[in-house]
Amino acid sequence: MSVVSLLGVNVLNNPAKFTDKYDLEITFECLEPLEKDLEWKLTYVGSATSDQYDQELDSLLVGPIPVGVNKFIFEADAPDTKRIPDADVLGVTVVLLTCAYDGREFVRVGYYVNNEYESEELAADPPAKPIIEKIRRNVLADKPRVTRFAIKWDSEATAPAEFPPEQPEADAQPDDEEYGADELAEEDGEDAAVDTEANGEASAAAAVGGDAEMGGIDEAAEPAEEDEMSEDGSVDLENESEDELEEEEGEGEAVEEGDDAMEVDDKPATDGKAAQQVMAH
Repeated sequence: MSVVSLLGVNVLNNPAKFTDKYDLEITFECLEPLEKDLEWKLTYVGSATSDQYDQELDSLLVGPIPVGVNKFIFEADAPDTKRIPDADVLGVTVVLLTCAYDGREFVRVGYYVNNEYESEELAADPPAKPIIEKIRRNVLADKPRVTRFAIKWDSEATAPAEFPPEQPEADAQPDDEEYGADELAEEDGEDAAVDTEANGEASAAAAVGGDAEMGGIDEAAEPAEEDEMSEDGSVDLENESEDELEEEEGEGEAVEEGDDAMEVDDKPATDGKAAQQVMAH
């Protein structure tokens, strides 16, 4: 928990001329005595394209800090227009109010600031060279962006944790309770069921006098290629008898070689039956 909490910031002179000072009424609460002072800073963002145009308008050391609610007025000079690009003088920019303790920033408040000409004529047709004395600023004080940081104060007990807390109960957890153990057991059971089914099919094929290689895992390790459809239509291997297959092989041998000769599939018939059985499973 932070020892110092920012309760509110009130922009006293708003809207104001671009060249007027910034007057901020800051209220904060201190929960315990502090050994060092608080350092407050107000920074003006001169350009959205580069931080080299940022200007520290003023800084202030506040201390010693009594315990309880505290309030003070922070005055800061207007930004130096010579350090701001002409194209970035008008429009929307940002001012940042920060506070640090012992060089460690613990709170940052950002406000949008709109810079525009007071007269409608200049606003409608702004000159190339900005006329600074006719520009008015308006701080959007009702929409601040507050960011807080956990820091170490005077005691080590207030230092934020650098590493996640240790979990000795997680290290003492038995191995059989590791995440995913039940899922691995289920997968092992499914693999055993598949092996049993494959062995049963191989035994049935051998009992009816079929080819024993059909049920073998080693022979079916490579994926079966699908038969390509010819111009005359698809080939139905189930309705073709072994005699018809042998007759087609004989006709294939009689075809003369040439540029328009058809390629003959010289795979044995058992390969087609094995492919059918693999696809069926």
